[in-house]
Amino acid sequence: MNIENATLDDVPVLSRLLDALFNLEQDFQPNTQRQIQGMTLLLQHPDRAVIKVARDKGQVIGMVSAQLVISTAEGAPSAWVEDMVVLERYRGTGVGRGLLENVLAWAKEKGATRAQLLVDLDNEPALGYYQHLGWATTRLAARRIMLSL
Repeated sequence: MNIENATLDDVPVLSRLLDALFNLEQDFQPNTQRQIQGMTLLLQHPDRAVIKVARDKGQVIGMVSAQLVISTAEGAPSAWVEDMVVLERYRGTGVGRGLLENVLAWAKEKGATRAQLLVDLDNEPALGYYQHLGWATTRLAARRIMLSL
């Protein structure tokens, strides 16, 4: 297995991974057009965003994305980690850990002093996984509002 930055050529395969992820999460629904648009935007800004992919014999088996925001609490960049998904047959093999370590190294290299992610509260395996890796639960709760374009 190797981990590297995704390219535009990877986007169609990554969109299928996101379909699987968004089918697990209650707050999102798969939408291929939006997923491709979002990943393309991320890849167009390598100074502040990255998509990491894990490959086994050339086949994409997992992904994670991160993008930088400025944290006034930290006085420095902070990384929002999203889109963490590994093909089911590769779970438990270290692929996810490798992806997260790689994307966190990218964030540190960009000056980030904190990383955060959201986890669906009904996804018990994911909750346990992030706890096992040392991600702390915060007292903050996510809220959102949709903006019309």
